[in-house]
Amino acid sequence: MLLVNNVVIYGVSMTTAEHVLSGTPVVPGVAAGPVLHVRGEVSPDAIARYGDGDFADAEAALAAYDDAAAAVAETFSTKAAAAQGAAAEVLTASAGLARDKGLRSGVAKKLQAGQGPVAAVQGAVEQFVTIFTNMGGLMAERVTDLRDIERRVVAHLVGEPAPGVPTPTEPSILVAEDLAPSDTSGLDPELVTALVTERGGATSHTAIIARQLGIPCVVGAAGVMELASGTFVVVDGETGSIEQGADPEEARARVEESRRLREELAHWSGPAATADGLPVKLLANVADGPSSASAGTEPVQGVGLFRTELCFLNRKDEPSVEEQTDIYASVLSPYSDGRYVVVRTLDAGSDKPIAFATQEGEENPALGVRGLRLSFGNPGLMDRQLDAVAAAAERTGTETWVMAPMVATVAEAADFAAKVHARGLKAGVMVEIPSAALLAHRMLEVVDFLSIGTNDLTQYAMAADRMATDLAHLTDPWQPAVLQLIAITAHAGTEAGKPVGVCGEAAADPLLATALIGMGISSLSMAARAVRPVGAQLGRVTLETCEAAAEAALGAADPMAGRAAVRELLGH
Repeated sequence: MLLVNNVVIYGVSMTTAEHVLSGTPVVPGVAAGPVLHVRGEVSPDAIARYGDGDFADAEAALAAYDDAAAAVAETFSTKAAAAQGAAAEVLTASAGLARDKGLRSGVAKKLQAGQGPVAAVQGAVEQFVTIFTNMGGLMAERVTDLRDIERRVVAHLVGEPAPGVPTPTEPSILVAEDLAPSDTSGLDPELVTALVTERGGATSHTAIIARQLGIPCVVGAAGVMELASGTFVVVDGETGSIEQGADPEEARARVEESRRLREELAHWSGPAATADGLPVKLLANVADGPSSASAGTEPVQGVGLFRTELCFLNRKDEPSVEEQTDIYASVLSPYSDGRYVVVRTLDAGSDKPIAFATQEGEENPALGVRGLRLSFGNPGLMDRQLDAVAAAAERTGTETWVMAPMVATVAEAADFAAKVHARGLKAGVMVEIPSAALLAHRMLEVVDFLSIGTNDLTQYAMAADRMATDLAHLTDPWQPAVLQLIAITAHAGTEAGKPVGVCGEAAADPLLATALIGMGISSLSMAARAVRPVGAQLGRVTLETCEAAAEAALGAADPMAGRAAVRELLGH
């Protein structure tokens, strides 16, 4: 540890702070290598040569756009089919966005107005970017995806290879302003040893997929794009530092030590417990049958979050109860060995529009009719889903819990619980809205468990769009105010003798996991790849240490101070 200009820099042997950039750490680990920039734009020369495409009329130009958009969507779908979990989820959503009728209509209008295909695509995308940005919240997160689609469609039109991640010739540090799901999903961890982005926060697509890949990642690192290609840097995914000028031999030693520790973690086999024997349930987040089966082979005690809506992003019509039953049974069946699955009812709306459920034309979908609120005007939608979940539970024999997203009041929780209990299942609600956290003790009078979704809870508590780079420090789950809401909820669970879990991305942070257990959280659900590091970390500490970590994090002035305090406490 070194004190430089009154700032504590961990693991740095340099003498000036100018050699260190910092961002939000999201996946721990140390990596070193040359900077490799992502090529984000289509060649201006190729666009100039293409001109207006020399089409006979607007209809012919629109046909060329349709071909390009279909090719881009198919690329996303192909990548989604080869991926699992979070990667498959976001790629499927991007495929749907590339096929969006509203985007096509915008392009068609501009072509009819006399613009060429490239200008029409750029103009239509810009309109949607403005709309999504003004909506804020989760919709603003789709801006990166829109820009990615724009570049890929334009590249297809002008006959260039799709922009994106170049193929490294040696192990490298991938640096970008931001990364789209299509960029991060197919990365080779042997060649791309760390991700660093200038934009984004702890819950961005880049962060989520980096956790799934298990490679060090730092986001929201201002100034990182100014690094020259080939610059040797050391990335520390625990402290959030990007160091230039480090001694290569020392850097290699740090990387090897980090790799040794990660390999040691890979041999952790559960079950999870603190060093003094307090059991902790570690669970997996899944999206469908394949991701559920894959997660079931990891040392997990079940599924803490089955995102049902992700099975239906491309469906125009609501699946029948029978079809839903088959889908849910494929997710439940790997856990019929005594483990359990927590099913979340449709969290449609905002950034996850579903044709048969989502309302259109909302001014602010992130604060609109989404999640449980969809059932207010369409109760049959919820009833049919619960019938299917109950039938799948009966077919597989798997213990099944059901929870609703976006619950704001005790009355909502009671109504939902009554429907779930009538079908013989355990009922819970997600704590994503601050009102649910503040009323957690009353929520637990009517439900069997609570599950904290830290991604949305952080965004709503801090009133900060999680994709706004300038606000990344606010959308950090280490924010003391967010941790205070978590602590309130956990305390309510302890008092009621009922389980309270965390299923947001915060659960995948081994450092934060110690503090969460110290607050009284009873289960942590995360990407399956994150389970072993979290389990191994908890096995090294006692409950007393976890409680001290909770106190340190809650008492910190800001997220970085909280991380530093807990690292020091744990001797990291």
